[in-house]
Amino acid sequence: MDREALVVATRSWIAGDPDPGTRGELETLLAAGAFEELAERMAGSLAFGTAGLRGRVEAGSSRMNRAVVIRTTRGIVDYLQATGAGIERPIVVGRDARLSSETLMRDTVGVIAAAGLPVRYFPGPTPTPLVAYAARKLRARMAIIVTASHNPPWDNGYKVYDGNGVQIVPPVDAGIAAAIDAVGAAKDVARIRDPFDGSADAVAPMPDDTFSGYLDAIGVHRHGITDRSLTVVHTPLHGVGGRSVMQALSRYGGHRVIPVAEQFEPDGRFPTVAFPNPEEPGALDLALNAAVEEDADVVIANDPDTDRLAVAVPGAGGSWRVLSGNQLGVLLAEHILAATPITDPIVIDSIVSTPMLESIARFHGARFAATLTGFKWIWNAALDLEEAGEGTFVFGFEEALGYSVTPVVRDKDGISAAVVFADLVAAALDEGVTVLDRLGALYGRHGLWASAQHSIVRDGTGGAAEIDAAVERAASAPPAALGDDAVTGIEDYRSGSEHRPRYLGAASLVRLDLASGGRVLVRPSGTEPKLKIYADLTAKLDAPDRWVEAEAALVDHAGRAARELAGALGLG
Repeated sequence: MDREALVVATRSWIAGDPDPGTRGELETLLAAGAFEELAERMAGSLAFGTAGLRGRVEAGSSRMNRAVVIRTTRGIVDYLQATGAGIERPIVVGRDARLSSETLMRDTVGVIAAAGLPVRYFPGPTPTPLVAYAARKLRARMAIIVTASHNPPWDNGYKVYDGNGVQIVPPVDAGIAAAIDAVGAAKDVARIRDPFDGSADAVAPMPDDTFSGYLDAIGVHRHGITDRSLTVVHTPLHGVGGRSVMQALSRYGGHRVIPVAEQFEPDGRFPTVAFPNPEEPGALDLALNAAVEEDADVVIANDPDTDRLAVAVPGAGGSWRVLSGNQLGVLLAEHILAATPITDPIVIDSIVSTPMLESIARFHGARFAATLTGFKWIWNAALDLEEAGEGTFVFGFEEALGYSVTPVVRDKDGISAAVVFADLVAAALDEGVTVLDRLGALYGRHGLWASAQHSIVRDGTGGAAEIDAAVERAASAPPAALGDDAVTGIEDYRSGSEHRPRYLGAASLVRLDLASGGRVLVRPSGTEPKLKIYADLTAKLDAPDRWVEAEAALVDHAGRAARELAGALGLG
């Protein structure tokens, strides 16, 4: 928009913002003539991405703040009231421990309560999987959690589950977005200022036994277990899941769990890590040091909202190896498929995860499916396939450390995944092998698969345009080869959705197939201003006992392919 329109839009937003702090932010920017910054802050509205709304906590229509949350919540209320179905059922609300989450949750509950809809809320910081579980337990009409998961400390987010316990997908997300657009100024939206003071009849805390009910439920789905107890080092990375994971590991396996004290208490400042993401270099250093000191059997880490799982295991010569998301995925799939009593199992991964899962599924006679990125699609695929009589869901994963190992939570769940992976470690030790031995055996059977990812950050509206242009170049003018590996095929998921199931619908995603049998995929991140390139390469494993060296070489090759493609797309 031009400068005059930008000033008008900014003043209008200020007039409608009930928060004096964020009003002051925009007024200061106006007074300073910071029009470039204002253009970013007022660049439309936050949209529902891979996992709901996410953005930097600051003033403006395209940021996370009280005004955005109030209007979003009112839009959800209006959508539910317009559709009518199940409106008498409660809305479950929770939050993580980020610095702004308590305030944003209070506004969320306050708007819902003022509209007369029933709310059940978690009084303190709560793991995302527990909110998703509670929504199913209560047959909630919807669930909302204020969280930015593993994003940087300055971000926050807003995640929404539909009445089936799965994150919203089209057309529901579009219907809600339209309802939000129709909401007026945030200051005019009715809300109860303190919905937790006991005066709102329709607002009540979740029962105290919610977590114990969750633990009971996940225990039913453990198979292939042993009596061996482990020494486990655990870090929640300053998130909300420390006590929950420790209780789960203690109950199931009687494991000796050693917390990383510096990272155990919830702290939205995340003081010991640059980014609270277990995939980031250095994030697990404190846990790995503790593992050496305690002679641990395994390191188990979660991201701050506890829906992801990261693992490190002992390697050669006293070293420790952090497993990739794909490695964890295939190990868990093998463990579950080898032990499940279900005769018609379904396993699902996101399309950017390793193709190796399909080979493991075929070996065990399981139904396999791949979906668009995000557990909202993995679980919608699971429900669609089950409804079609094609089997029973037992496992789903995506390479970004997300795992669904039970049907108790229809989303990724770092608590139950921690329990099942501990079962896997104990079973391997009982057999006299290591987790890395098990991984090598899988590579020997299914071929060596190695993956590498390359991300390019481009902030702001200009960055978004660069990312879109790169995806277009990948589809219309890809390189003829990456290194000495010829590009033999292109799949553009932006079109052709009418010929695919809904969980592989239209998306900004391009896949390049390689002559070697590997592939490279390109997509914008759904939660951060990034273009993400995923390279998956495969090779025959000539010496199974030397898989570590072979894999390292193939990972290096995959990394070079991903970086070469970034350069070819103009973002190197």
